[in-house]
Amino acid sequence: MLATFSLSSSVFAQAGEIRIVHIHSMTGPQEDLGRQTRLGLQIGLDYATNGTRMLHGKKIVLIEKDDQGKPDVGKALLAAAYSDDKADIAIGPTMSNVALAMLPVAEEYKKVLIVEPAVADSITGDKWNRYIFRTGRNSTQDAVANAAAIDGPGVSIATLAQDYAFGKDGVRALKAAIKKGTVVHEEYAPPTTSDFTASAQRIIDKLKDRPGRKVIWILWSGAGNPYKIIDMDLKRYGIEVASFGNTFAAMAAYKNLPGMQGASTYYFGLPQNKVNDYLVAEHQKRHGIPPDTFTAGGFSAGVAAVTALRKTGGETGSAKLIEAMEGMSFESPKGTMTFRKEDHQAMQSMYHFKIKVDPALAWGVPELVKEIKPEEMAIPVANKR
Repeated sequence: MLATFSLSSSVFAQAGEIRIVHIHSMTGPQEDLGRQTRLGLQIGLDYATNGTRMLHGKKIVLIEKDDQGKPDVGKALLAAAYSDDKADIAIGPTMSNVALAMLPVAEEYKKVLIVEPAVADSITGDKWNRYIFRTGRNSTQDAVANAAAIDGPGVSIATLAQDYAFGKDGVRALKAAIKKGTVVHEEYAPPTTSDFTASAQRIIDKLKDRPGRKVIWILWSGAGNPYKIIDMDLKRYGIEVASFGNTFAAMAAYKNLPGMQGASTYYFGLPQNKVNDYLVAEHQKRHGIPPDTFTAGGFSAGVAAVTALRKTGGETGSAKLIEAMEGMSFESPKGTMTFRKEDHQAMQSMYHFKIKVDPALAWGVPELVKEIKPEEMAIPVANKR
């Protein structure tokens, strides 16, 4: 297992420290997403502390651990972080199946876990406990925003998603959000899939003879390129592709899909606020490129942690932190986020986009159609609290 340490090489808590552990995929199928989150978290902590990594006279120590995208590894790392490393707050993980394995550990140790960017609804739904807060959006927020982009009378929709909690929760949420059209087929493939021919053919067979508008909605993250299905002459059947906003690497395929619509949790050119301006400029300065999709989430998690600790006067006890965080608002690259008191899900904006092609960029560029504000989305509380 890989583990790196910022600002301190000691694994033992020292007086005058606030210890934050970040458990994420440094290797494994979603390591690119984990890397983005890590870069964002580091910038977010610096932003929230004016570059000092100090708060109320205490030094913030960031401990980073690699869950390898494996639920059992993530679970063990979180237990060790709380018990051995004396972590006050945990942030992560990257994948939803890892997050679901980690939730009971937070409850067992009675320690706060800020989930970022794992997206499955069940994290703040039926698997939730009071120690769980999430800065990342959930599947329903994704779905409601995407439904706004693709739903309409008589629309037939088929879905292509990854065969684990992220994909299944996302499709379930989309089906609930579609009010005018119909989801006529669900197709799931392993996250390691590289050949989508068979999946695409099953989808085409379900859609090709249906009247009206026909849409394949793709929910895919990480390795693999499901957008290659456009090579199967979808236009011949009047079938179009829609998708959610993705990473730069995944959006390279969007250059072949000008005019495609969908909804994004973040793209650096969409939000217009001072915090996003800071993130874009600082990331460009440090790394030579704009921040990617999941960088903003790591930044938000760092700001949320510091905002809560500032409210407690630097006290790290879970009871104080929970009291401070329930209903807490904080500024993020997406504007103001608020932890909903009932389930600790961060209410946040989403972005309806339309793809344009810019020859100077390696990816299809999401142009803003509409910012979908938190108050415009009826996101149900699903934790049965």
